[in-house]
Amino acid sequence: GDATRITQALLNYASNAVKFTERGHVVIRTRVVASDEPGCLLRFEVADSGPGVAPEVLARLFQAFEQADSSTTRLYKGTGLGLAITRQLARLMGGDAGVDSVLGQGSTFWFTIRLEPGEPVLAEPAAARHADAEERILASYSGTRVLLVEDEPINQEISRLLLEEAGLLVDLAGNGEEAVRRVEAQIYALILMDMQMPVMDGLEATRQIRQRANGRQVPILAMTANAFADDRERCLAAGMDDFVAKPVDPDVLFQKVFDGLSRQAALAGD
Repeated sequence: GDATRITQALLNYASNAVKFTERGHVVIRTRVVASDEPGCLLRFEVADSGPGVAPEVLARLFQAFEQADSSTTRLYKGTGLGLAITRQLARLMGGDAGVDSVLGQGSTFWFTIRLEPGEPVLAEPAAARHADAEERILASYSGTRVLLVEDEPINQEISRLLLEEAGLLVDLAGNGEEAVRRVEAQIYALILMDMQMPVMDGLEATRQIRQRANGRQVPILAMTANAFADDRERCLAAGMDDFVAKPVDPDVLFQKVFDGLSRQAALAGD
């Protein structure tokens, strides 16, 4: 099994569930479906008490992610990796993906993966893996204010906690339009910018921020699951400086943030 692929799939499901469940619950669970000599088949589920999906829509969901209601689509544009990619990730790991849903009662999105038996190893503590860059941020930039622009609640919470763990002061914006307003009112040492958001996406927000006095030189890091060359070129063309892949790897995040803050400090010292 690939830990990164599993994390991507679970984050996508969980983010969608939180986004569309206004009240009730979201539950994540896993179980062993089958176990044999080659390994075992695991099933991951994200169940919610949201609006559910109509039967005629279910068959289309994993072809390319669609939202059942056009008004919902206008409000909630962009859902991370997309369900079609989640299915591709599951199939790459010997499983599949699907959904069970009752309109008006909720949905259970699931995927399965096949894992081969392995030798037990002692996991290196997470703190040890990213301690170097994190400690450099703490030593040199503790108390520095940064802006995190992210509409997915789970992704926002994970990134905020990591940044605060490194001693940074984190302001939040849930979409690009709010980010532009914050930059107009506050000087930031660095901005982490999600790409797909409602109201205004990350590319347009970056273009507008570059036109503001407080935003002409601030480092802007794109936070994106899209690693294709043309996506990166679009980010650079809009005025972004670098990339942080989703799901966020703390090692990479801290290193990119440290590099960005160091460049900004050097510019300020000139």
